[in-house]
Amino acid sequence: MRKGCILMHISSLPSSYGIGKLGKSAYSFIDFLCRSGIKAWQILPLSPTSYGDSPYQSFSVNAGNPYFIDFETLQEEKLLNREDYAQIIWEDNPRQVNYSIIYDNCFDVLKKAFARFIPNQSDEYSDFLKKNKDWLDEYAFFMALKFKYDGKPWYEWDKKLAMRDENALSKARKELEKDIDFFKFLQFKFYQQWFRVKNYANECGIEIIGDIPIYTAYDSVEAWAYPELFCFDKNKKPIDVAGCPPDEFSPTGQLWGNPVYDWKYHKKTNYKWWTDRISFAAEIYDVVRIDHFRGFESYYAIPFGNKTAEKGEWRKGPGAELFKLAEKKLGRLNIIAEDLGFITPEVRQMLDDVGYPGMKVLQFAFDNSKNEHLPHNFKNSNCFAYTGTHDNETLIGWVDNMPPKNLKFARKYLNVKKLCKIPYAVIKCTWASIAQTAVAQIQDFIESEAEGRMNTPSTLGKNWQFRTVNSDFSPALSLEIKRLNKLYNRLGE
Repeated sequence: MRKGCILMHISSLPSSYGIGKLGKSAYSFIDFLCRSGIKAWQILPLSPTSYGDSPYQSFSVNAGNPYFIDFETLQEEKLLNREDYAQIIWEDNPRQVNYSIIYDNCFDVLKKAFARFIPNQSDEYSDFLKKNKDWLDEYAFFMALKFKYDGKPWYEWDKKLAMRDENALSKARKELEKDIDFFKFLQFKFYQQWFRVKNYANECGIEIIGDIPIYTAYDSVEAWAYPELFCFDKNKKPIDVAGCPPDEFSPTGQLWGNPVYDWKYHKKTNYKWWTDRISFAAEIYDVVRIDHFRGFESYYAIPFGNKTAEKGEWRKGPGAELFKLAEKKLGRLNIIAEDLGFITPEVRQMLDDVGYPGMKVLQFAFDNSKNEHLPHNFKNSNCFAYTGTHDNETLIGWVDNMPPKNLKFARKYLNVKKLCKIPYAVIKCTWASIAQTAVAQIQDFIESEAEGRMNTPSTLGKNWQFRTVNSDFSPALSLEIKRLNKLYNRLGE
């Protein structure tokens, strides 16, 4: 079934509280998608954000971001009063998230809700604690310790706690019992609100496409509590970290800094940690996009401490074996492989072996007529075609920065003369393609300028801040998108 999809993270939803919430605006956006004939909503990882505000660098692979918990819903549940949150100044720009304002105020408000919560009166809460015990207990303990140490990474805590000395851990658990319960409460409320939103989307015929980052952050509960998963030395310091080698776009490469996995250990366990992770993602999303899919075939490892990614080496990953074992255990999975970057014949073979749809990105397409991202070169419909991803410019910004040669080719290919017509022509070209699902960022539908870009890879600051406002979702835009879906048979009928 051919579908249209809009890519927009929860953080970008309209809100009076500085960042998108899982409340009225989430339901309103789903109604907008429904009116527009859109059948899929793609989001970024739901994880709590850390330094740099990236959802791809999180304290946990399982936890949800407390920033998204809706205050008005908590008020309806008698856990908040309006004066607890409505008088706080949550933003300095309605088009940008100010994460420092959110961080300084959000937890204080949520603590007021926690103070009014009576755990033993909620069977749903008890069930949540039991079901999620395997990850929730350590995560809540980790976050309680992190707040005790003023947000410092775990490797800067007291050495006994950092190295998980049993006596030190036992003492800290007793001391921080109330804080641990607070962080469990936050996850309960997050997932309660999230599943209500997801269920509403599904009832409206819209599937949620979520995201699994391939790597975890060094400052994460996984690195602290389960060091055997990673290539660490005896002091839990990374031996190597992840990144990408130098290329024409990045002369010194990309140094991501995430610890790399000890794949020999994972293989010995039949990839249990990964299978559990995929299973969890398949429960909270309808379709799972796996970030940096090529890293499972082989990955680029850089010695820890290097300042750039220039000195590193490629090493073999688990390949298709991991996903075949996961499928054997979990059944056929709805997975998208983010097969972008340095793609070798071996990576293509791995993708063929697992049969997952890959990605085509039209912003990568307009350098020559043989480019695989041009729609006439798509080999089959088993792919997702994007105007651009969260790492790309807005279409308007992209056109402004195109090399003259590419611009000339794009005009000819799209059959447009005026520069201002190129962005919408790219959307139409994506929707007209044979790809099973056509995806555009909301920025491209509401004609955001360059400053609407969600993320510029390998940079810190000004990323992950883009926000929409209610007036963006006009009846005229909804009608325009519906016509587009009808024209290219993407109404899912």
